[in-house]
Amino acid sequence: MSSSIDGLVPTRFLCLVAHLIVTIMIFWVRDYNVKASLASGYTQEEYTAKDTELIIGLSVALGLFALEFIGFFGGISMFMHSQGLISITAHAAGAGALTYFFFWRWTIIDFWMITAWANGLPALLDLIILINKRCIRRL
Repeated sequence: MSSSIDGLVPTRFLCLVAHLIVTIMIFWVRDYNVKASLASGYTQEEYTAKDTELIIGLSVALGLFALEFIGFFGGISMFMHSQGLISITAHAAGAGALTYFFFWRWTIIDFWMITAWANGLPALLDLIILINKRCIRRL
């Protein structure tokens, strides 16, 4: 095995953790992004609705992280090179995009698109791998 393939597991872990940390940071300072998603003369009800939407989005992202960490730490997809490359690419891009989301005050719609591609795709592939290895292979 070459050293570049050996580096996939720690790189995947670091990209997952970096993306997770940026997501948690957005929980703490979501006010700016909520306000960026609203018109200038917003009401308290509109603010509360957008804040709730962002909280739901962040919760979905954390759930997808949990699913991927279960597959990773459970050893189900840890040594699958194709899944590792997809996960590294998605989470590195996701961490970078969420950093821009955080600093440039992007809207909540942008957050949902980032979450779909950077969290949803690797988590879906991990779920498919989990079902394949745990359920289908037993038949």
